[in-house]
Amino acid sequence: MKFIWFFLNIVFLSALTVSSALASSDSKSSVDFQAMHPSVVRVAQQIAVDTGKPLIDKSSGQAKPSELEKSLPAIVPEAKVADAKKPTSYHQRSNSYATNPESDPPRYVRQLSDIGVERFKDITWLEVGLEHRTRYEWRNNDIRRIEGGEDNPFFLRNRAWIGIKDILDPFRFAVEFQDSRVYNNKHAITDQERNEYDLLNAYGELHFKKALGADDRGNDRPIRFRVGRMAYETTDRRFIARNEWRNTTNTFEGFRLNLGREANDWELDLFGFQPVRRLQTKFDEANDHLWFFGGIGTWRKWSEIATIQAYYHGQKQTADPNGFTATNRLDRQIHMPGFRVYGKAGSILDFDVSYNHQLGYSGPNRVDAQGYTIEVGRGFTHAWKPRLSAFYGYASGDKDPNDGVDNRFDRFFGFARPWSADHYVVYENLKAPKLRFEFSPTQKLGFELGYGAYWLASKTDRMFDILDGNISNTVKDPGFNRDRTGQSGDFGGHAFEGRIRYQPTSRINTILGYTHFTSGEFVNNRISANSCATLHKHPCVDQRSGDTDFLYFEVLISLL
Repeated sequence: MKFIWFFLNIVFLSALTVSSALASSDSKSSVDFQAMHPSVVRVAQQIAVDTGKPLIDKSSGQAKPSELEKSLPAIVPEAKVADAKKPTSYHQRSNSYATNPESDPPRYVRQLSDIGVERFKDITWLEVGLEHRTRYEWRNNDIRRIEGGEDNPFFLRNRAWIGIKDILDPFRFAVEFQDSRVYNNKHAITDQERNEYDLLNAYGELHFKKALGADDRGNDRPIRFRVGRMAYETTDRRFIARNEWRNTTNTFEGFRLNLGREANDWELDLFGFQPVRRLQTKFDEANDHLWFFGGIGTWRKWSEIATIQAYYHGQKQTADPNGFTATNRLDRQIHMPGFRVYGKAGSILDFDVSYNHQLGYSGPNRVDAQGYTIEVGRGFTHAWKPRLSAFYGYASGDKDPNDGVDNRFDRFFGFARPWSADHYVVYENLKAPKLRFEFSPTQKLGFELGYGAYWLASKTDRMFDILDGNISNTVKDPGFNRDRTGQSGDFGGHAFEGRIRYQPTSRINTILGYTHFTSGEFVNNRISANSCATLHKHPCVDQRSGDTDFLYFEVLISLL
């Protein structure tokens, strides 16, 4: 890995400079008690006037020290109570479904002092985490596959994290390990399911806590610079995501520069990455043919009403003559400016809106594509916290395969869920209205019900993840998921979804989910057109219904 040498140099240089760094970090802001003294005396005097007990010694004209000291304890708690009511962070979570990024570090990570071992109670500079997830799936006539029938795979995923902060500042580092496997899967295993013994994070960071001062609420505004391997999520997870549902995880090699942090009123995130290719049974490596870069500006000054994010993402790919897919073998360059606004309209509605436009070229074709999402919801005042929401997502598809313009929207490295729980569609060539209702009878128990319908934005383009048409490094795309003539129609189908979430303890989460998908004309026509009876050759699709059932049960355990 090309960044390892740079990483080791940072470690060495930081070791040489740690003494001076620790000394310089002593310049923390402190309370100026001398400056506060006149104000405290005035407050105390006012209390004395109100209570009829003067604090001034008439003979000297000075305050009585003993009386002043007795008065202070009554003042300080009141000030603390008042301060406690003020929000300290500008950050507000979005109420839209599944769009809040994973924390940094991830939720299963904690300080060693917090794991409950007495001898470690003062070790706040070491972050550790262990997590295990098991998921069983039952799929009946899964339309992602050419072959019908039933499948009953078991997915196992293990993660471990270790990180150092504070004690060596400004230098910090973190390493995250992951092992992903699948058992009892009757289909060819892809890099979406298996990735054995690999690293998601392995980075060094220079972290300057107060480099940019503080915001109006007193939150330090740091500068952070990371180099190495990184897996993280940002904005609404639609373009950069760890893909927590999937058994394997997106990660990148490169650099990331942050001005400010999540708690601040503004933040700027700049990055330049090479995506990491998942090699299943070998150590992953960066894709030397592809760079992913951009910047994200976030404004939270008015976050009680709206948080505003403006961003630019770009991809530059040089053709790989040995690329697995036709797209890999093209020179491509995509530029995407976009914005997102989310917040609340008082107590009436919450909202989350985004728009993105893509320009550039893909091989000989010019790129011109767009995508947008709109979600509005209403939470009701009830102990069960019910919420009803409506969503609409649009992503353009290629209008004409022969016009020299590629209109297919590119989701870059965003999540597939929750576009569809069964992973049949993603953020491309799509028109998707959805309704969702959720409620939580207790803090540990939650229910979700949803209905979604899926149309192709262009009936001459593909429906991404059906009939072995997924982009993987294992299964060749036979092209069954696209009808270039447009005669198969544009309605993909619709689905009912349900989930039950139960958390028996603070470190164990369980999910039971079910989805029934009813196919539309496009899916039915593509199955019929590529059936064995029609083609009289292989590969072919078994003649079967396009309707599918998907049931799953998942257990997630934090071991520390």
